[in-house]
Amino acid sequence: MSEVGSLEPRVFLSYDGGVMAVDSTDGSVTTLKHDGFLRLTEAGDGRHVMVADDKGFSVLDSGLAERPHGDHSHYYEGPAAFTDVAFAAKEPGHVVHNAGQTALYADASGEAMIFPSGAIHDNAEPSELRHLTASNPHHGVAVPLAEGRVLMTEGTEKERHSIVLYDREGKEVTRTDECPGVHGVAEVGDGSVVSFGCENGPVVFRDGQFHKVASTEAYQRTGNQRGSEHDRYVLTDYKVDKDADLERPTRVGILDTAADTMRTVDLGSPYWFRSLERGPNGEGVVLTYNGKLNIIDMAEGRITKTIDVVGEWSEDKEWQKPNVAVRVLDDIAYVSDPHSKKLHMVGLGSGKVIKTVDLPQVPNEIAVVDGHIPAGVSVAEATETD
Repeated sequence: MSEVGSLEPRVFLSYDGGVMAVDSTDGSVTTLKHDGFLRLTEAGDGRHVMVADDKGFSVLDSGLAERPHGDHSHYYEGPAAFTDVAFAAKEPGHVVHNAGQTALYADASGEAMIFPSGAIHDNAEPSELRHLTASNPHHGVAVPLAEGRVLMTEGTEKERHSIVLYDREGKEVTRTDECPGVHGVAEVGDGSVVSFGCENGPVVFRDGQFHKVASTEAYQRTGNQRGSEHDRYVLTDYKVDKDADLERPTRVGILDTAADTMRTVDLGSPYWFRSLERGPNGEGVVLTYNGKLNIIDMAEGRITKTIDVVGEWSEDKEWQKPNVAVRVLDDIAYVSDPHSKKLHMVGLGSGKVIKTVDLPQVPNEIAVVDGHIPAGVSVAEATETD
């Protein structure tokens, strides 16, 4: 890698056969071959992307790196590439980074693998790797907290309704069994408050205890969630038809994690689980079927702006098929459109599409990194010769 004066984001898009790396400044695209149906999540250190494949979690180096040095940092840039670091997992699922730690969850074994997020910064295997296993395999999630504590779902393939708090030694501290169909998680503020999606109203973990949020619906699924470090609110999907083969809601939920209350905003057009994001000041960002980005004031519960980005689209019954996806970093929303094979970069402040990149492959999932080390993550300092 070569030292540079600053770092600019790179966008990573999965496709059938690999991952595309897009330079956000000049729009250049590099394709990295990798077999399997690939799912992408930022690894939590600002540099890497976790790529879930049929063998587990592969670690992709973005080629962007910050190295702290006393009261300043050095910046380095190189080509994006898959590393030799990988975590074997049967049916790899959710990746969560919180409190300076990253947790990988394997659905087929119910195992969580947890390590300091900065441990892989130099493309190395983490020397500290904790394992925590649920009582039964299920589609679950683990959330690392401060002081080595971990929140993890419990259940089976057929039914899940429990969330458990474990201490550093893996002993159960407290639990709730009031979250049927538990799915989806969001961290709020400094990461000490965490919400989970259920089918009868969410559950909020706060001040060491679980708090059930009352539902006004007979069935209320909030299984996809987005939190923010800037406020106490969580943006959720909002499904109320238990018998629907594929519900296409137009309302989103706003969960107040301090008051344990939920309200809704009607967007007037449906959306899907890859539509939900949060902006740089905590605003809600949702891409709807009519091709618009809806910007939501979370405290007031109202739409403040809509931005035309893509053409009309709709969700396929098979969620694995490529469809639009949104990721936000700083003031830019990155919107992938497989229907036109394009990536759009949208200024949330200006309300305009500021750049569009033609893609060589049909994009599916998306992740964005800028190389900067997140707060609370520790990596080795630069030396005088760096």
